[in-house]
Amino acid sequence: MPEVKAVSRNVGASPKRLKPIMDLVRGMKVNDALDTLGLLPSPWARVVAKTVRSASANAENNLLMDPDGLVIVKVVADQAPSLKRFRPRARGRVGRITKRSSHVTVVVDEEEVS
Repeated sequence: MPEVKAVSRNVGASPKRLKPIMDLVRGMKVNDALDTLGLLPSPWARVVAKTVRSASANAENNLLMDPDGLVIVKVVADQAPSLKRFRPRARGRVGRITKRSSHVTVVVDEEEVS
């Protein structure tokens, strides 16, 4: 069967901040990953969990896959457009602040039966 994906666009966290969360769930079954993400204290774990749930629902509704047999094959956070902001600095100068955001992509597929 083909892989199924879901994308959350313009998430307000940088890819660097999302990477440890995604490293935890990569390769896990969807149900186990959702349990793990529910226990994490980071508010960004909820965003990743929402995307995992969306990918699972896409697989179940569009390709009639069994949601209990789904595994997270790929989960990445790509760089999205950044917001440029400015903060005053000493002697009339300005400091540039870049507020980074990201696109979270989750790809699920059925578990390989050996």
